Amino acid sequence: MESQSRIVQQSDGHPVPTSNRPESELVYRQTRWTRLTHWVWALSLFFLLLSGLQIFNAHPALYIGKQSGFQFDNDVLVIGSDYSSNGPIGYTELLGKRFNTTGILGLSGPIDNLDARAFPAWATIPSGQDLATGRVVHFFFAWALSATLLAWLVASALSGHLRRDLVPRADDIRRLPRDIADHARLKFHHSRDYNTLQKLAYGGVLFVLLPLMILTGLAMSPSMNAAIPFLADMLGGRQTARTIHFVAMALLVGFFIVHMLMILAAGPINELRSIITGWYRTDPSERGNSDKGSA
Repeated sequence: MESQSRIVQQSDGHPVPTSNRPESELVYRQTRWTRLTHWVWALSLFFLLLSGLQIFNAHPALYIGKQSGFQFDNDVLVIGSDYSSNGPIGYTELLGKRFNTTGILGLSGPIDNLDARAFPAWATIPSGQDLATGRVVHFFFAWALSATLLAWLVASALSGHLRRDLVPRADDIRRLPRDIADHARLKFHHSRDYNTLQKLAYGGVLFVLLPLMILTGLAMSPSMNAAIPFLADMLGGRQTARTIHFVAMALLVGFFIVHMLMILAAGPINELRSIITGWYRTDPSERGNSDKGSA
């Protein structure tokens, strides 16, 4: 444990030396396996998102139910283009309410060469309209994500990482109001252990959103329909599964945005060092007190 001598000021202004004041301490927070899977998931989700938007562009609408078509009125989201008195426009229709999204969704690109497509070229892989390539990229990274997630779950269960670091305890639930208040004030505690909000957020991603993405992806696959035909029915039909898949993707994007904001607020150098090298600098007051974590 390191120590430091420093000078503090009394109320009368005279300096008072203090010694043996503990500094922050580097602790080994993230194992090599955790760091590896984190970056594989980050890379996979990046390509899954952009290739998924390419696939969505082939039929830019979402429905609830087992079927879709002109004879059905079950769409919940439609992105397209139309003509108005002022010329072509792009629109997004959500639950029957239409919004003008020209330049972003439905109709995008240079003003003198607008392209009628749901998501713009910069948001898809590949950037041009290419469903076949988009599906190849999407399926490759979907299997990479699924295999890595399964391996991580097995290894974490055997090593005790799940029980020790991710499963919320009774004390964590009691601390939840305090953690919410601290985060709202941007007051972060740097400790070896995750705080309650982290456990709930990471647990929601690892045990709810990612498995849901995988299951709904399988439900949309014709080959999987032949192998496990009941899966799509369990999810309300292929069209409902596609909608759930899209919503889960949107929630993952929301998690990523909040995750990045919390990293910036809590100290990006410390957070990035932890997920790259495994070493994390804790607060002096947090030594021996592992009930809190950074954002």
